[in-house]
Amino acid sequence: MPHQIANDILIPEMERMLNEGREVLFTPSGVSMRPFIEGGRDSVVLRRPSAPIRRGDILLARYVRSDGSETYVLHRVLRVEKDGTVVLQGDGNLLGEERIRSENVLGIVIRIQWPSGRRKPMCRGRLWQALMPVRRWLLKIYRHSLLKIAY
Repeated sequence: MPHQIANDILIPEMERMLNEGREVLFTPSGVSMRPFIEGGRDSVVLRRPSAPIRRGDILLARYVRSDGSETYVLHRVLRVEKDGTVVLQGDGNLLGEERIRSENVLGIVIRIQWPSGRRKPMCRGRLWQALMPVRRWLLKIYRHSLLKIAY
């Protein structure tokens, strides 16, 4: 049975390991990255970014809310603005974006894998982003079909 570790314990340890140049494997929770990462099932491998952050990258980042509280998100880059601000959104989210500073990026996803360890295909999500007007229906179909088992 998998163990669940609280983010306030797990994330600082992951950040330490990433800063040491190590790769980190973990299983994210939640549904914000559906259909490409299924929370509680798929695992991701992270490392510190070694190249400039680009549109389509999937990042683990510290997000500071407007009230000053912090949380962590594993979301895809929508764009990098001229001032270096990185704008993120979960693939399964229909609304809302997170604006983060580049120094709040902890790691970049370099691999997604099924529980068996078999690698899932990585994509930059451009087509998925272009499908924003119909994503609501596509996500509904995904949630209610065998696609979530097969993908």
